[in-house]
Amino acid sequence: MTQFNYKTQAEKYEFISKQHGGYYRHNFTDHAYLYNLYFPPKAVFATLKENIHDIVLNYPMAQNALAELIGNIIDQPAERIVVGNGAAEIIKILSGHLAKKLIVPVPSFNEYANAAPKGHVVEFPLEFPSFQLNVDKFATKAIKVGADIAVVVTPNNPTSMLVPKADLIRLAQKLEEHNCMLIIDESFLDFAENKDKISLEREIQNYQNIAILKSMSKAYGICGLRIGYLLTANSKFAASVRNGVHIWNINGFAEEFLRILPAYKQEFIDSCKKVRDNRDKFYKKLCAIPGMTVFKPDANYIYCRLPEDSLSGPEVTKQLFIEHNIYIKDSHEKTQPDADRYIRIASRTEKENNKLIEALVNVMYLKK
Repeated sequence: MTQFNYKTQAEKYEFISKQHGGYYRHNFTDHAYLYNLYFPPKAVFATLKENIHDIVLNYPMAQNALAELIGNIIDQPAERIVVGNGAAEIIKILSGHLAKKLIVPVPSFNEYANAAPKGHVVEFPLEFPSFQLNVDKFATKAIKVGADIAVVVTPNNPTSMLVPKADLIRLAQKLEEHNCMLIIDESFLDFAENKDKISLEREIQNYQNIAILKSMSKAYGICGLRIGYLLTANSKFAASVRNGVHIWNINGFAEEFLRILPAYKQEFIDSCKKVRDNRDKFYKKLCAIPGMTVFKPDANYIYCRLPEDSLSGPEVTKQLFIEHNIYIKDSHEKTQPDADRYIRIASRTEKENNKLIEALVNVMYLKK
């Protein structure tokens, strides 16, 4: 068994806080990473086990065939799709190689800015304290700085709030006149109510300057398989992204998962509903904590501002782990006002969410 270099819970926290995964090896409750606890069903794992020899011994399929598998799932032509080793691979191509000037609202998923070369990214502050995106101001700023790629994450991470579909369409139309592609990251959209009415996937053919990016890890609960995709009707842009991925960027387990996924459509729909139900109950209980500001979530996580007289976000996060072996995320590294007053909590099972509430109330006012 692997030996980890920590002896106390405090040392364990310092170790975990510097990691980006592998949490299951360390025996704590993970309210930090954002994924579907209720999918895949056991039958999916049984199929992977049955085919493990062929999967391990043979080369997986390349890009064109993988795009057809994704196309079968989302009902889109393969030529509109680029399949990535997680959305992170595609983000690296977009931010690190294609964008001459990229603009992204903040706070948001840090990787868009982190993957860009120095001087190639502009951060646009969301309205404070609501964290709403004013798309007209965003478009004006994008045009002013000469951005060729603009990114909007919806629901946003960490705020868990949607950008209305009509706003996104208006934004795309404003940017199109200035040759700016709009990347809409819909990685958490499956957890929103009426997702089919708010996603632009079904209308992608109408907008040459829109590309939708999606990490499948979150909604399908397959973080270890590493699957993401980009969807666009702009064939030239799709080709540019596709040229950035190598020939075998997806492993055989991920390929087999994509092959069998259509058979589990109803199970997936049911799992997302269960996630929403747990989240909504969790939201109501968080709202009942005196002094806590809780933003109404559209994804499977909830953004909170701690009471002014409580410990800070980093202090609460550390004490939760040391005292209760529960890990959440604070926002002290996000680009936003009062960043150290905010925390992001992933919704898990109702039992685990209730335990988190009790633990949070217990540590919020511990002596500094």
